[in-house]
Amino acid sequence: MEISDKDLQDLCYAKSLLENVSLAAKICNAIGKPIEKGFELLPSNWSDVVNRATVNALERALDIAVAMMDDRGPRVSSNSFHKLIVTATGAGGGAFGLAGLPVELPVSTTIMLRSIADIARSEGEQIKIPSAKLACIEVFALGGRSKVDDAAEMGYFAVRAALAKAISEAAKHIAEKGASRVGAPAMVRLITQVASRFGMTVSEKAAAQAIPVVGAAGGAIVNLLFIDHFQDMARGHFIVRRMERTYSPEVVKNVYTRL
Repeated sequence: MEISDKDLQDLCYAKSLLENVSLAAKICNAIGKPIEKGFELLPSNWSDVVNRATVNALERALDIAVAMMDDRGPRVSSNSFHKLIVTATGAGGGAFGLAGLPVELPVSTTIMLRSIADIARSEGEQIKIPSAKLACIEVFALGGRSKVDDAAEMGYFAVRAALAKAISEAAKHIAEKGASRVGAPAMVRLITQVASRFGMTVSEKAAAQAIPVVGAAGGAIVNLLFIDHFQDMARGHFIVRRMERTYSPEVVKNVYTRL
């Protein structure tokens, strides 16, 4: 099956977003310092702090963000509005460094998921159905290309394949139980898998905010890059899903791979 020229252009754009550089590279370009410097300044228990904050953030976001949206059809997403709010939370969190992460990250992640759901709706998703809700959570596992991903060939479709079973089980649970209770085994498995990848990006954010010259102003910049990064991931992801609704997943994947 051939896809139209317009859809081919959209798919090219989606791939350019999804296979782009990691958040770490964007932060380095913005603050002019290698992010490795920030990792050296983090305390010995920073990994545990990031892991707990990441899981807590995803749990809260899953319960809250999508529930706040209606499903009255596609419309233009409010990217700038969500960037403004997350930038403000970054300024507050950045002033406290790593200590502020457990408080700031759940707030920022909930706002980002609200923005992701907004983008999903703009690409024609019916965001009240379980599969669309979980596709929004899935975006947090799409961190863009990093050195680790290059070595493991963890491109966009590889990440989706790795999450497919967990998402299917979670969608079945939501459909049967009605509410996305994060304590249910199916939801715990999904959050754990997404958190393992989202945590890498959160670690980069934490390291950047640990650099002394960053502070509150830098925290705002880092959060602006943070949400901008995941808005790009969301746009690419939901363009691909829109293509899959028009054609077939196999056709879309084959064309994407050849681009």
